[in-house]
Amino acid sequence: MTHQPEQRNPSPEDGPVKQSRPGLIRARLQRGLTQEQAAGQIGVSLSTWARWERGTQNVRPFYRKVLAEQWDAKSGEVDAWFQVTACSSLTPCADVAIDDAGLAEPMFQASSVETARQLWRLEMDTSRRHLLAALPFMPSLLSEWLVSWAYDAPTTTGSGGVRTEHKQTVRQVGAADVARVREARQAFSQMDHQFGAGLVRPAVTDFLDSQLSAMLAGTYRNDTRGELLSAASSMTQLAGWMAYDLGHHGQAQRHYGQALNLAKAADDQLIAAYVLAALAQQACDLGHGRWALRLATAARDAGRQAGAPPRVEALLMLRQARAEAVTAQTADQRGAHARRQVGLLLSQAERHFSQGPNDRDPFWSASFGQAELAAEAGYCWQCVGEHRKAADLAEQALAGFGTSYARSTQFNRVHAAHAYLDLGDLDHALALATPAIPAAKELTSARAVAHIRDFADRLTPHTRVTDVQDFNDMLHDSLAS
Repeated sequence: MTHQPEQRNPSPEDGPVKQSRPGLIRARLQRGLTQEQAAGQIGVSLSTWARWERGTQNVRPFYRKVLAEQWDAKSGEVDAWFQVTACSSLTPCADVAIDDAGLAEPMFQASSVETARQLWRLEMDTSRRHLLAALPFMPSLLSEWLVSWAYDAPTTTGSGGVRTEHKQTVRQVGAADVARVREARQAFSQMDHQFGAGLVRPAVTDFLDSQLSAMLAGTYRNDTRGELLSAASSMTQLAGWMAYDLGHHGQAQRHYGQALNLAKAADDQLIAAYVLAALAQQACDLGHGRWALRLATAARDAGRQAGAPPRVEALLMLRQARAEAVTAQTADQRGAHARRQVGLLLSQAERHFSQGPNDRDPFWSASFGQAELAAEAGYCWQCVGEHRKAADLAEQALAGFGTSYARSTQFNRVHAAHAYLDLGDLDHALALATPAIPAAKELTSARAVAHIRDFADRLTPHTRVTDVQDFNDMLHDSLAS
């Protein structure tokens, strides 16, 4: 049961008193619906549904019955959804904050800083953070976000930060603070590569709520503002990436959305391109090929508008190549056209990458090296059926990743194993995949486990082979423990 705040009568000093139906909001989010979609299912207008969620309009028995039928719920459960909860600034409606923070509705409507800070506070609320982790990935949000990114005016906070909820000493923020955010982001990212997201993400969300939130609530000059918002966008993107690594795709999507929101407020097309590319990769993994292509194209467009340095342009091309390859694989259209398209993008990425480092390279691109270039290219070739190229590039990546990139090493062992299995070399495939089993156990990464389980599933036609049986026993014993 969701923890309820202590009940008391709000006073005028608490700020404006609101009310909501958090149970109804939560039920809608769990079904992956926007307010507009829910209203369409029940047969009411969007404004009526919004008033229901705000608790400002009663709901007739007829619509309660329709809702029970549409959402396969008992009448008592529906009645509980329509209970109204009062809240104020000191007794917040956390479930309303999920919507107000831009998690289920269009972004760019409220202050970009305030919506991000609400999201970070929810992450730290032990009684409610499970709501974020349980959120579904919602493709319907992506269209709203892309339109908002392209056409809406950015929100502003002014040069003096945002208002704080309580009286406290206002912090003055300068270039040294922005540098500290960037350094922290680099340190967290490196730990993520080495140990997986599960170990590091709590520290990232704590930093967002306790450190970065205070900086954004402080005072800063106009020339510092953009740099601070860009750094905040990058750190929020990292929180989304880590949720993605843990398999919490709805939670990851919402952090990516807020990172895009902050990038727009900062007028930073380059970090926006990076966020859009991360969303494209997530859409690829979840099988939303059309959205992956749209997001990857938007990322390339943002990169061009920002005059992206060569290595960043190479990274964005790799994401577009992945979207093309995964879409072709999913549609079972891995023909000559798909291979040409993927090959063209990969050769362009290689050409840009070969230009070397640039003094305009952003701090968040530091981990993108030759090994990752080979790994991404190998994955793309595997998707379009070029298994020999995929195997060679995966092994090249394995030779380039050091101990600091344990998760990437594990992924590429499995990718190489897939390629050799498709080439008919079962022995080599098992030799590569076997060391990935203990690595998956040691890494706090849901993706690492999913990768090795997916390979095990592909061994089903060979279950009578003794080495395959030994592999499956080892995998079962390792992950079960």
